[in-house]
Amino acid sequence: MNARRLLAGLALAATSLAAGGLALDRLFPPDLARYQERSTEVVDANGRLLRAFTTPDGKWRMKTGVEDVDPLYLSLLKAYEDRNFDRHPGVDPTAVVRAAGQLIERGRIVSGASTLSMQAARLLDPSQLRPGTRSFTTKLIQSARALQLEWRYSKREVLAIYLTLAPMGGNLEGVRAASFAYFGKEPKQLSAAEAALLVAIPQSPERRRPDRAADRARAARDRVLVRGLEHGIIDQPSYDRAASRPAPDRRLAMPMQAPHLAAWLAGQSPGATVPTTLRFELQAALAQLAAEEHAQFTDRAQIALVIVDNRSGAVVAWQGGSDFFGRAGQVDLVRARRSPGSALKPLIYAMAFDDRMLHPDSLVEDVPVRFRDWLPRNFDRDHQGAVTVRRALQQSLNVPAVLALEKVGPQRFLSTLRTAGVSPGLPPGDSGNSLGLALGSATVSPLEMAGLYAGLANGGSFAPPIVRRDRPAPTPLRLIGQTAAWYVADILADAPLPEGFASLPVALRDRRIAFKTGTSAGFRDAWAAGYSANWTVVAWVGHADGTPRPGQLGRLSALPLVFKAFGRLPAEDNRAAPPPADVVRVASHRDLPPRMRTLAPTVEGPSENRGGPRIAYPPADARIELAAREAVPLTAMGGEGRLRWLVDGRPLDGAKWVPDGPGQARVAVVDEAGRSTSVSVRIVEKR
Repeated sequence: MNARRLLAGLALAATSLAAGGLALDRLFPPDLARYQERSTEVVDANGRLLRAFTTPDGKWRMKTGVEDVDPLYLSLLKAYEDRNFDRHPGVDPTAVVRAAGQLIERGRIVSGASTLSMQAARLLDPSQLRPGTRSFTTKLIQSARALQLEWRYSKREVLAIYLTLAPMGGNLEGVRAASFAYFGKEPKQLSAAEAALLVAIPQSPERRRPDRAADRARAARDRVLVRGLEHGIIDQPSYDRAASRPAPDRRLAMPMQAPHLAAWLAGQSPGATVPTTLRFELQAALAQLAAEEHAQFTDRAQIALVIVDNRSGAVVAWQGGSDFFGRAGQVDLVRARRSPGSALKPLIYAMAFDDRMLHPDSLVEDVPVRFRDWLPRNFDRDHQGAVTVRRALQQSLNVPAVLALEKVGPQRFLSTLRTAGVSPGLPPGDSGNSLGLALGSATVSPLEMAGLYAGLANGGSFAPPIVRRDRPAPTPLRLIGQTAAWYVADILADAPLPEGFASLPVALRDRRIAFKTGTSAGFRDAWAAGYSANWTVVAWVGHADGTPRPGQLGRLSALPLVFKAFGRLPAEDNRAAPPPADVVRVASHRDLPPRMRTLAPTVEGPSENRGGPRIAYPPADARIELAAREAVPLTAMGGEGRLRWLVDGRPLDGAKWVPDGPGQARVAVVDEAGRSTSVSVRIVEKR
């Protein structure tokens, strides 16, 4: 009976103790705030660290789990700090008995009984990290908290707390932060010497930090190695090699790839690990290229580069500037909107091709044409007369591009850009109707430019480039037909190279690259964009504050960067893509349908043509009866210099016009100042 009462009492006591423990656990849960307040990390497509940031309290505290460290480190850690970690419930009774016996026998503490779980509990509580807080009471609290952690979390989770918070000297906390700072690498492949050092430092982090006390750090490391040898974790040859290694005597810089992008993304997700689409090797190669080229600029111009994988729409490399810690170096020039100069012309022509109003072999008159009070001129201030659209785009002639935009419509062009994910910036007071869009009056960013050219590479399907792997990719929208996109690629891939490009043959041999350059007014922005089947590369060169760079054209400053960047990309098939089925091939513009043969301006009427030529014959809205092959004499009054006549945009040789047959026609005359006028007439067959 007494035994039965004793057992019942013990059961009641155990139940009460468990209930009390459960109540205390609910009332005083472990505070994981320090563990959860970690460094923001920006990583590449494979999880490799690009850049990390200190926590708000100034610590390098990087999330570290069991899977992030070398198994050798874990074995040495447990052998040195807590041999029974995998078996005890948070407190090691064997260690407690051993430590108490040594204290009684020798009258002093010989070895502690602190487990890794107890250390994890102490590291979670900032109040227990201050000097002079180690006492019997704090040990009891740590023991209770350790039991609580083990009750709530798995062994791996408890160990992750220690691995993330272990003090490593200075503002370094955790194994990953220390591994980067002392060895320049992730702790997944630590050597025996490196692993032992990271085990030793937390016991006395300031006295053993290698950058200030390399000798003490080495001695502490060797004691860990001895323990590893005694427990069979390492063999004698491994011990000898590790013990012969010097301890590091300085801290290394943390990884700093794609610093501009990393800073932007870190601001979006503080304290998180941000997964990007970048590829570490390509990013490092691009950064090296930018550094090499930046060193060649006597004016220290900045370089922005962005590379997109056309197959996925993912950004694989992002160089926001050349000198991150220099003057204005932290301006992310990949996202900065600048005047594109002529770099948007391919999109204008693509839309005109898609409308079937133009063809690469259409003829356009590159002559001075005045659009109201604006007289656009080519960059060299010269004009080439009648040229094909193909040549006009390859030579980046301005008047033909403005004429093409006039046909497409500025508002429609802007709307297409916006649908493609671009947010063009317009000058003050510009409602979006300006034909200056063809020459760079609307600003775009290199990132947006890369999205546009990647859309051309993808046959006219556009989507903003993606850079975060944890965000859904936008659905591509077909804004231009495949045939129009093919025409543009065919024109740009066959464009003649500027003089001096013989030193860049490798990238051109390896792949077929369609490219276009641009230079903004005042030489403030030099652009180049190129695309192959797999990759799109955009380069911008200039000063962040817009300081002019006289004489520095896109083809001189930016285009070499594009080709050199292609030279560092993985190889690909360099064959031209087969043309779509409805591609039209002709021997000359005369073989095209009438409305596609020529590109003519929508010229101003006589009332707006101040000081310009006036058509004397034929009069406006005239009905002219003609016999077959009969000529219409053309006469005009006023204007400056030699007059040029055009019918439906087709230039005439002289002042006589032989109509092709009956129908409506528009007759225009242009003087050397670019002023023009036109009239509509109807030709009917004489009976």
